[in-house]
Amino acid sequence: MMSATTDLPRPRRESPADPAPTARLALKPADAARGLLDGAWWPRSRDLLSELPALLDVLDPTWARITRIAVNPRHWPVIPRKIPVHGHVVKAGWFTPEVDPHKMLLLSYGVGRWDLLVIPPQTDEATAARLMAAATNATGPPLTASALISAEYGPGAIPTTERSTDTDESEEAWEYEGGAPTIRLGVPARTSRLLVGM
Repeated sequence: MMSATTDLPRPRRESPADPAPTARLALKPADAARGLLDGAWWPRSRDLLSELPALLDVLDPTWARITRIAVNPRHWPVIPRKIPVHGHVVKAGWFTPEVDPHKMLLLSYGVGRWDLLVIPPQTDEATAARLMAAATNATGPPLTASALISAEYGPGAIPTTERSTDTDESEEAWEYEGGAPTIRLGVPARTSRLLVGM
């Protein structure tokens, strides 16, 4: 179980009457400088239609109404162009070279853009906690989403159940990152805002 301080109202808790799961999400502290990542999201599956509403339940009141998302299609088997989310539609785009395979871009019309590390769904709780801490570390070096995943699983690696059989991911990650530096994940000096429990 991770614990952290939060300066936001607590999200609704799951109950038997409310079967929809809440998002597993950590954000940088509100006063942190912008970096390459604004937080980390640990979805329960790679199904955007079922996962995105829980994420936006937390983010819409926190940041602003999210109107568009962009992902790399490598780890998302189905990317609908429009995703209905609680009374509005979020438009989805997919870009192979422009978007890091382990990141999701979220855009709010006229407000801004946020970048989240997407932690593979089958990741164990301890590993997810380390990745969330590293992605929300406001004082450490700025790291890309792929660099964080590589630091945890090895260069170009992702959990075995998500490996693509048609690409050489280690070579692609090496080229994408400009090499494979050794990175050690640690606990951030400043506490991130963990918005929901594990």
